[in-house]
Amino acid sequence: MRVLFVHGACVVDGAWWWQRMTGPLERRGLASAAVELPSCGPANPTPGAPALGDLRADIAAVRAAAAGDEPTLLVGHSYGGMVITGAAAGQPNVADQPNVAGLVYLAAMLPDAGEALAAMADPDSPSWLEPADQDTVRVRGDLSARDFREHFLADCDEAAAEGALARIGRQAAAAFGQPPGGAGWRTLPTTAVVCTADRATPPARQRDWARRAGRVVELDSGHHPFLSRPEELATIIASAAHG
Repeated sequence: MRVLFVHGACVVDGAWWWQRMTGPLERRGLASAAVELPSCGPANPTPGAPALGDLRADIAAVRAAAAGDEPTLLVGHSYGGMVITGAAAGQPNVADQPNVAGLVYLAAMLPDAGEALAAMADPDSPSWLEPADQDTVRVRGDLSARDFREHFLADCDEAAAEGALARIGRQAAAAFGQPPGGAGWRTLPTTAVVCTADRATPPARQRDWARRAGRVVELDSGHHPFLSRPEELATIIASAAHG
């Protein structure tokens, strides 16, 4: 069994976000890797850079990474929950089906086949994003580094917070209006991790989404437990992997 991490919205360098998890998971007998989502790119793209992908491109990237003989546990953070939901759904007439053994959602939505992220978001919660150029979105410009830390990185140490701030990017707006096309959680073992100290995505909202999961675990962490609580999160993931 291996673990494949799928990062959230508007960030780059998925391997960096996951770096504190590799050691704890290895000690529990699990290899892991991170996927780079085609819908995400740098905050300041170079002139002439290709257009970003969409949710379908993200799903295809994860499916390709999960192909092979070794069973894979997909771990999706925040927006990444949309991606793993579609990536884990079986698709008729596709030669190379992903070898997905289970799903773990971290502070993430569990959409059904026809549900887009935009439709599942709480209309009473403030949006952290705003339109940018080239049909993309970015973190709101009126949020200072201090604001971002207080909401998204409150329980992270200085090194994690500085590294995270350096990797905030932009994302194709289309990704937020597309449904996953299938719902892998309907047929696969699924764990939802509710981050109870999350100041970005209200824990109550996470619990609503988590009702679709077969197993729900509450973790006393902020929005990024893989940065702030790697050992505790590794225990949860190992339990999901070993069933």
